[in-house]
Amino acid sequence: MSEIVVIGAGVGGMAAAVRLAEAGHRVTVHEQSGDVGGKLAGYERDGFRFDTGPSLLTLPDVFAELGLDLRPEPLDPVVRHFFPDGTTLDSSADHEVFLERVAAAFGAEAARDWARFWRRAERIWHASWESVLRRPVTAASLARLSWRLGDLAAIAPGRSLRSLGRHYLHDRRLRMLLDRYATYAGADPRRAPAALAAIPYAELAFGGWYLPGGLVTIADSLRSRCADSGVRIELRSPVAKIAADRRVRGVHLADGTFVRADVVVSNVDAVTLYRDLLPRPRSLAGLADRSLAGFVLLLGVRGETPELAHHNVFFPRDYDAEFDAVFGGPGRRARPAGDPTVFVTRATDPAVRPAGHEAWFVLVNAAPQGTGWTQVDWRRPGLAGAYRDRILDVLAARGLDVRDRLVFAEVRTPAALAEATGTPGGAIYGTAGGLLRPANRGPVEGLFLVGGSAHPGGGLPMVALSAQIVAGLIGVAFGSRALRP
Repeated sequence: MSEIVVIGAGVGGMAAAVRLAEAGHRVTVHEQSGDVGGKLAGYERDGFRFDTGPSLLTLPDVFAELGLDLRPEPLDPVVRHFFPDGTTLDSSADHEVFLERVAAAFGAEAARDWARFWRRAERIWHASWESVLRRPVTAASLARLSWRLGDLAAIAPGRSLRSLGRHYLHDRRLRMLLDRYATYAGADPRRAPAALAAIPYAELAFGGWYLPGGLVTIADSLRSRCADSGVRIELRSPVAKIAADRRVRGVHLADGTFVRADVVVSNVDAVTLYRDLLPRPRSLAGLADRSLAGFVLLLGVRGETPELAHHNVFFPRDYDAEFDAVFGGPGRRARPAGDPTVFVTRATDPAVRPAGHEAWFVLVNAAPQGTGWTQVDWRRPGLAGAYRDRILDVLAARGLDVRDRLVFAEVRTPAALAEATGTPGGAIYGTAGGLLRPANRGPVEGLFLVGGSAHPGGGLPMVALSAQIVAGLIGVAFGSRALRP
């Protein structure tokens, strides 16, 4: 039995804690804030309840493996897409149904294109699932992948998601739909790897799901599983430093207390870990770019909007102009996009809204907080309010004017997320999508990384898989029992 300290009670930290406690270790989680969940958070006001982090659950079986009784409800459509030419397309977890919807909206040739792309996406998914997503990525594992020529050809290293879309999809709207999935990993589709085609495959092959009461209930369920497994969670207990020489010795809390540990599992952002918590700062430069952030509106809305599905995406006329704005680039600073893609989540669940009203979570891709070339200073006076009004104007221009139906409009900027979660810049996924993320095994013996900034990446199922990988690594190094169902 080992003494294990987990830094951070986000989804990855709690999932790892459950697995490690079930394997026979003594586990304590130290969380800097007053609640669990990390970015998987919620907000309540005047009878409205919002998920302020993830709003779509995919691969729910990953959480069922942790013993969580979540009872997810399938969504159909998974997402409703509104295109600038006035057409709409509802995605479906039933492949044949989706092909019928593509044919009805864009024509039979577009449906044939999507079917061809889908076969490639399926190959990418299976190659990723078998060789990447459930295993630690090391030089040795990448070398093994290089010998699996079929998997390597499917993943297409060196090719971008944009390039893959142009190869298979002739309809501009389908290419736009595919580009969107790069932003799920915080990346620019023009530079994101083609391997990210696994994301739409996972969403549409295994479905999108909603949890009654909101996805924030995952955090509550994980807290209960921690308690049942004997995990101790210490809230308002920030870790100031990891004590280590050649291996970890424990952690120093902000109040000066030293906590001995044989193993430390970090659920903080990898940049923060390497820069601030190690005895000697180390650099992650060149390993991965920072992901994009999000500008969020939480809207209390009077009345009902039947033209909306649960998840909705309103595309701009010029998608590349949005990417140029939020990612910046040579000769141009990042800035708020003037005509952005707008994501609207509207749950009909009566548990999250007063009768006769709707709770809207509105998300726009945004540059992270900061003053650098690829950042925006969201703390600048007046900027958040002005951009809130701009987003409402954009929605109105796209046929969804709710300005006279608002009960309130709360704003959450990347700066607010950075302050609440300790995530540098409020970057949603830590590092942008790709195979080379910070490894799950840390730079000193006994240190491990979980969460969206480490392998295999951001998003609820990937974070849970990172916990599975780390528990396996610790089991090999320190001995453990298997997780009980």
